[in-house]
Amino acid sequence: MIEVKKILVADDHSLIRRGVIQMISEEFEKIQFGEAKDSAELLDKSRKEIWDIIIMDLTMPGGSEMETLKQLRIENPDLPILVLSMHAEEIYAKRVLKAGASGYLLKDAAPEELGNALRKIKSGKIYLSANVAQLLAEDAISGKANIPFHELLSDREMEVFRLIASGKTVSEIAKLLSLGVPTISTYRTRILEKLSLKNNAEIVHFAFNNGVI
Repeated sequence: MIEVKKILVADDHSLIRRGVIQMISEEFEKIQFGEAKDSAELLDKSRKEIWDIIIMDLTMPGGSEMETLKQLRIENPDLPILVLSMHAEEIYAKRVLKAGASGYLLKDAAPEELGNALRKIKSGKIYLSANVAQLLAEDAISGKANIPFHELLSDREMEVFRLIASGKTVSEIAKLLSLGVPTISTYRTRILEKLSLKNNAEIVHFAFNNGVI
């Protein structure tokens, strides 16, 4: 039997955190929960206490979630981390698994699937939904003749791409990611070049058509 005593839930929306906690409480007994509303608080609480599992959103204020995920993995090599997100699996699942996540689950998943994911990652295994498993299988036999657009971008470029597509300016993105404006401008230029786009309006259109926003 898999024993889980302490879970840290990180999401910038309190209603999401409460909902996740409620669903887990129905699957497991006597769980002690911690909550974090942004990346900084997540890192801080992960360092101050010992957790059995961390559940984190992919898009929170306070820094880069991909960098946060990588830092969590560096500091806690054996800690199971489940990314719970609304973003499409085909775009983000492999990326977060490569960064150190133990599993990737959509926020609209059934409560029992969340329970199954937690049991699996607590046992030391990787949780893959049926869709992600299929994507990985297709990748293995496809030979990568046509590389998906999101795999052309680095983690940081993908993050800047998503933020531009959501309407953020270069200055706003620089502040969010604690980077300089010239650095963000460089990422933007690389994104335009890699995706053969001309401006922010085309980034928004491209992102919408490809399910990023």
